[in-house]
Amino acid sequence: MTSYKIALLDGDGIGPEIMAEAVKVLNLVAQRNNLDLELLPGAFGASAYFSHGHSFPDETKALCDTADAILKGPIGLSHEESKKIPVDMQPERGALLPLRRRYDTFANFRPVYLPKALARFSPLKPEIIGDGIDFIIIRELVGGLYFGSKEAGVNEQGKRYVKETLEYDEDQIARIARVAFETARKRNKVLHNIHKSNVLKSSVLWNEVMGEVGTEFPDVEVRHFLVDAAATYLCLNPGQFDVMVMENMFGDILSDQGGGILGSLGLMPSACLGPDKAYYEPSHGSAPDIAGQGIANPYSMIGSVAMMLEMSFSLDQEAKNIWHAMQSVFAQGYSTADLSAPGSDVRMISTDGFGDLVVEELSKL
Repeated sequence: MTSYKIALLDGDGIGPEIMAEAVKVLNLVAQRNNLDLELLPGAFGASAYFSHGHSFPDETKALCDTADAILKGPIGLSHEESKKIPVDMQPERGALLPLRRRYDTFANFRPVYLPKALARFSPLKPEIIGDGIDFIIIRELVGGLYFGSKEAGVNEQGKRYVKETLEYDEDQIARIARVAFETARKRNKVLHNIHKSNVLKSSVLWNEVMGEVGTEFPDVEVRHFLVDAAATYLCLNPGQFDVMVMENMFGDILSDQGGGILGSLGLMPSACLGPDKAYYEPSHGSAPDIAGQGIANPYSMIGSVAMMLEMSFSLDQEAKNIWHAMQSVFAQGYSTADLSAPGSDVRMISTDGFGDLVVEELSKL
């Protein structure tokens, strides 16, 4: 029997609700694949700060260190509630960035996928969606502006100021470039390189290194897009994209836009891979305004389980089964209130109802 340890970080808001549905799927996968899955719950995020005095407690760090993979729920509170936490302990600064730094999870994968049958979720016109949306955003996750040096204070003129540094070196760029080229090679052999080299010198270096690494992948075509143009074409013609690669902040913004063209970030799971460990999480936030109501769709959380099974445990077929099961539930007309307004063609169900139906469909495969 194969054994794996998985750290479960529920997070905040709707995190515990959608994590419970992911656990249902994991239990079925373990049962039918003769796996010994040790699920290790840990405190993380704003809830951890209030319960442990730190948003990424030492106990959780130790737990994650021993895990084979980490499954993380969304974190964060409302603006007003966040004020109760010191700035440097707020979940993004005190937990999320340290998690990325600790495991050097430099490669972020965010699939943007919507088959034609589910076009009703998207705000885009049917003629723009065409046969469906299917591309992946690969974002460099531990460099750039988010991880550069930061300084704030009052200058000699008595004015408040802030200074944050955008920094990359060629090795950081080369390793994410190789991940992107390898991914493109497995798909349609087209890589869209997103940059802002007409303004930013960081993008000039980015493009230079991208070109150098590209010589190792002569079978992959590279198409260059300025980031602002890419944002426009994501709305006008998303079907032209297959694999997109970009630096940290561009990836943060465009991947959220990817969720927008799907109709919700609730339809976008993600994987964050490092040299030795990976964590998997929904791309959306903790939605504190709907927490506890049982209306949050667990698609992104369960999808993150599918990505974990494929990318960390090489259970490719089971990952495909999970995607198929979730699509089947939607195809039968079911939805949750966070994704769909009540209507004659929608069979509205709860968070746990969606999870139960996914398990039911998965058990048939």
